[in-house]
Parts: sequence; structure tokens; C-alpha cells
Amino acid sequence: MSSSAAPSLGLISTLRLGLFQACLGCLAVIFAGLLNRVMLTELAFPGLLVGGALAFEQFAAPARVLVGQVSDAYPLGGRRRVPYVLMGTLLFCGLAVLVVPVIFRIRTVLNQDLPLQSALAMAALCGLFALYGFAVSLASTPYLALVIDRTSESERPRAVGIIWSMLTVGIVIGAISIQISLRSLDGVRDPELLRNGLQLFMIRVAVLVMALTVVATWGMERRRAWAPSPNVAIPTAAAAPMTMAAPMTTVTPMTTVTPTNTVTPTAAATAKPASERQDHIGLRQSWLLMTSSGQVGVFFAFLVLFTLALFLQDPVLESFGAQVFAMPIAATAMLNAYWGMGTLVGLLLAGLWIVPRVGKLAGARLGCQLIALALIALLLCGLSGSVALLQAVLFGFGLAAGIGTNSALCLMLDLTLPEAAGTFVGVWGLAQALSRALGKLMGGALYDLGSLLPLPGGSMPAFALVFVVELVVALAALHMLGRLNLRQFREDTDRSLNRVLAMEIG
Repeated sequence: MSSSAAPSLGLISTLRLGLFQACLGCLAVIFAGLLNRVMLTELAFPGLLVGGALAFEQFAAPARVLVGQVSDAYPLGGRRRVPYVLMGTLLFCGLAVLVVPVIFRIRTVLNQDLPLQSALAMAALCGLFALYGFAVSLASTPYLALVIDRTSESERPRAVGIIWSMLTVGIVIGAISIQISLRSLDGVRDPELLRNGLQLFMIRVAVLVMALTVVATWGMERRRAWAPSPNVAIPTAAAAPMTMAAPMTTVTPMTTVTPTNTVTPTAAATAKPASERQDHIGLRQSWLLMTSSGQVGVFFAFLVLFTLALFLQDPVLESFGAQVFAMPIAATAMLNAYWGMGTLVGLLLAGLWIVPRVGKLAGARLGCQLIALALIALLLCGLSGSVALLQAVLFGFGLAAGIGTNSALCLMLDLTLPEAAGTFVGVWGLAQALSRALGKLMGGALYDLGSLLPLPGGSMPAFALVFVVELVVALAALHMLGRLNLRQFREDTDRSLNRVLAMEIG
């Protein structure tokens, strides 16, 4: 379905469709917040295992390419999107219920000190999280395509802004729900009581998410006789990795909160129908464009470092609150809410005021500087032991993340040629997905390494090592940003594009 033929998606329908995205935000808090804290603190899993399991969820991201192509080419019951969204949701809800007994069973195996069984248990945990990541991809990729199908080019920015803002709203609501629902588990050390409480909570969440997904997608796609189109598989597959980069996704909203008259025309803004564009270049020619400027590599490195600077602490943050501040399960879940609220404010602040006034590069530079300051403050508040200060610092960290993310993604769109948008966006999405996975692995491994250091201060040195390395990464991202030259990128790629088009014509 082309954009010009897309039915209008009103405000109420947009909010209803956004319920699915809110559900993803809620589940992100549970998997990347609640469960990692339980595994690391209550069940004493190795940090590398916890980070590795979370990373395997990201490693499943490339499956979105295949899912997008299948959704385009193989309608189910006359619909190309909604059946896949429902199947994926049913699968990841079932896995969410299954994960609780699995992690407690793995705890029993690890305590038995049997090397072979322990290795199999670790592999099973990583496989379970990878399957969960695939299920999210199965639902979220057709969901993104559904948003594109249902909106025209002019109304798409508003729709995407509302929908992805609801992801952050879902994160906040999920954190509050955990605090209210699991308050009875505060101070519980009995594994059986803990397992039963978490299991009941996950069942309720899974049923609610499935119900809200049905409400969100009901009537959103009309049954019709679809003719497979080879032209739509590329945009769907290419766009997916960027939109679902992370559980605490702070990536896509900036394309909408930034006023359209302040953003340089990009692939999305300047796109024409395929029949009117000279973008029929092959994979080899697209690769020539990617390698025509060293600025592509510079920006790729910046994206990797910037994403690491945002999420290296992700696997250990809730345990930081538990072990250093003696916060119960319900209270540490709220740390995600402070982060999420700060991120939402940062996204809006950058899109509506900072980037239009100072520009994208300066906005990204400010974001990196604020992230570095937030990490220093995180170290200092760990020494103070003040819960109120920790909450304030995390709100500030989220604010810095929102400002930096908005600006960085404005740069991402500027560094994307319409003639090879799929290739460029795919590479930028790959940088984000790989760095998210690497951050989870590194965060858990650094925690384990810090725990082995013979330093005073209890568990604080383990977390301090994570924050210090993350600070260094943030400064490295700031340095890499200083090497970015948008003018040089445009000059290099324009020359290469002219050569490629000349080769195609001649």
C-alpha cells in the first residue's frame, strides 16, 4: 500500500495503535530491569551470564530483515501485518511467563556445581532470551510496517512521535506497576516465595499485554487480496533494526519531536515514488557509496561509542540500587521510571528547542558532555548513599540521553542518502544493535571483574568500575564527534553517487 493511498490515522486510532508500543516498554522494564536485578542480586548469577543473556536478545535483531520480507510477501488471511503482530505477541508473552521458572531452575543447577549441567543451563538461558528477542522482532517489524501502511507521508511524523512517546510512557507505567505489585516481596529471601510472586506477576502482565495488543490492532488492517510486491521488503527490513534498538528505546521519537522546518531534508522527507527516482542501484553500488567517505566510518564509530555510553550500566543498575543503597525490588524498578521520564523530557527539549537553536552537532556534543557529567554524579552519589540523590541523578542521566539521542539521530538522517537509504539505515541500525549487545556483555563482565578487586567499600568498587569505563567511553564518543564533518561526507558521497549513476546509465 503506497503512502498516497494510505487511509488516514486519526488521533484516537494513533493512541490505540500506540498501546502495543507501551506494552513493549513495560516488558522492557521487566526484562532489562526487574529480572536482571533478581538474577544478579537475589539469585547471585554471574554478571557475565546476566549480561550475556540480555545481549542474546539483541543478537536476534537481524531476524527483523527476514520477518519484514515474510510479512511483505506472505499475507495471512488477507492481512500482511496484524496476524504477524499477534503471533509474535503471543510468543513473547508465553516466553515471559516461562522465563521465571527457568531462571529459578538454572539457579538450582548452578548451585550444584556440576560443570556440564551448568554450561547447558547457561546456554538454555541465553537461548531463551534470544528466542524472546526473535518473538519481539516477529511482532514489532510488521507493527512498524503497519504504521507506515496506515499513514500518509505528511501525517507520519505526528503518528510516529505519539507512538514512540508511548514506549517511554510504557516504561514509566511498567516501573510503577512493578513497585505496586511486588511490594509484598520486599525483603523476601525464600526462593520459593520469590518465584511464586514473580510467576503470578508475569502471568498477569502477559495476559494484559496480549489483551492490549488485540485492542491496539483490532480493525487496523482490512482484509484484501494482496499481490506480493518486491519493492516494499527493503524499506520494512531496513527500518526495523533502527526502531527497536533497545528495551529503553530512545531512538526514533526525535524524527517527530523536531519541527520539520528545522531538519535538513532527509531520506524520509525527500522520498518520491520509486518510479520517479533514480535509486535503482544494486548492493555493490550501495557499498561503494558507503565506503566513499571516511566520515561513514567516523559516524559508525561514534554511534557504537555513544550507545555504549548510554547502556553500559544497564545490566547492573538495579543491583546498584539494591546492594549500595539497600533498596528493595519494588524501589529499584522505579529507577527505570526516573530514567524514562528524564529521557522523554530530553527528547522533547532537544527537538523543540536545543537542536533548532544550536544545531545537530552542537546538540550531540552537549548530550555527550551531559552524559559524562551524569556518570561522574552517579559515582559520587554511590559514595553518599542517598536514595533521593540517586533518583535525581538518574533523571538527569535520562535527560542527557534524550538530548544526545535526538541530536545523534538527526545526524543519522543527515548522513543517509535517499538513493541508498536501505543500506545506510541498515548500517546505522547495525551499529546500535551491536553496541547494545556489547554493552550488556561488557557491563556484566566489568561487574564480575570489579567484584574480584581487593578494594574496600563492599560492592561499590564493582559498580564503580562499570561507571568509570562508561565515562571513558562517553569521552571517546565526544572525541569521535569532533572528527565528524557533514560537509566532507556530502562532498564525498555526491561524487561517488554521480559515478555510480553514470555507471548504471552507461
